[in-house]
Amino acid sequence: MTTFRAFRIHNDDAGYRAGIESMTADALSPGEVLVKAAYSSVNFKDALAGTGKGKILRQFPLNSGIDVAGHVVASTDPAFREGDAVLCTGSGLSETRDGGYGEYARLDARWTIPLPSGLSLRESMILGTAGFTAALALLRMQDNRQTPALGPIAVTGASGGVGQLAIDIFSRVGYEVHAISGKADHFDFLRNLGASACIDRHQLVFSGKPMDSVRFGGALDNVGGTMLAGLLPLIAPYGNVAICGNAGGIAFDSTVMPFIIRGASLLGIASAGTARDIRDEVWRHLASDWKPQHLERIATREITLDELPEVFTRMLAGDSFGRTLVRIDGTI
Repeated sequence: MTTFRAFRIHNDDAGYRAGIESMTADALSPGEVLVKAAYSSVNFKDALAGTGKGKILRQFPLNSGIDVAGHVVASTDPAFREGDAVLCTGSGLSETRDGGYGEYARLDARWTIPLPSGLSLRESMILGTAGFTAALALLRMQDNRQTPALGPIAVTGASGGVGQLAIDIFSRVGYEVHAISGKADHFDFLRNLGASACIDRHQLVFSGKPMDSVRFGGALDNVGGTMLAGLLPLIAPYGNVAICGNAGGIAFDSTVMPFIIRGASLLGIASAGTARDIRDEVWRHLASDWKPQHLERIATREITLDELPEVFTRMLAGDSFGRTLVRIDGTI
């Protein structure tokens, strides 16, 4: 195979650096399934890795990108044949093995998902880790007996990729969604995705009491920190708060009262290491009854590999909106 292009990250005696390089398939991480990539996406984790602002990679060098979708060009696993459409999110991509920001990717068959009927490769990467995270949160909440009858679901960080997809997914399934965001100029957009109410984070005041009047049936929290601490006393009896982000900090000050008086549950959403059977279930839902209705609206930008550094900078500066799709052009 001839050389191909990839966005590769190094950290050695010459320092931390990332950019487009030429490489061959022989240099890719080991795995059973070689894929010609069609699309990837940009997640906050990718921006941290690509700029060195966060410790994401556990070994170097690696191709960046925690999501990838494309077609199989070679496989030593009988479950996959040449031409099959597949996707992979998390599962060590851009942490312990080469990720999706390359014209080719070699994947571990254990974590390679056949593209479900009902999704295109493009749609699967508009969803990517963000959509998978939102749907995994819904799955865990409903497994723990969350229902629309408990009351509205608060979605924090609602203007981000996970937040927007969560609004679309939860509202489609029948939940009333209250979007919490610090970007009031996006409220009309969020309402069009399915939010029945929008709350300005800057005007949201928590009482600080261990328990307060019930306001939400549950929550999907992308923020953590004081936001998580403030939400817990507002959750209905036996409601769930799914936590999947820490933009507001990794620590929070709370009490046991919401848990032992109202029976609230705090559910951790660890999308990167999700077991294969759960992955399959989540993707089946995303391709059918939980499929967001506004994917093309949520995909606010489409870029090439060469544009990644600019997008990383904007994302870390808080100047991004919706999902950024990465179109990857390669030749066999």
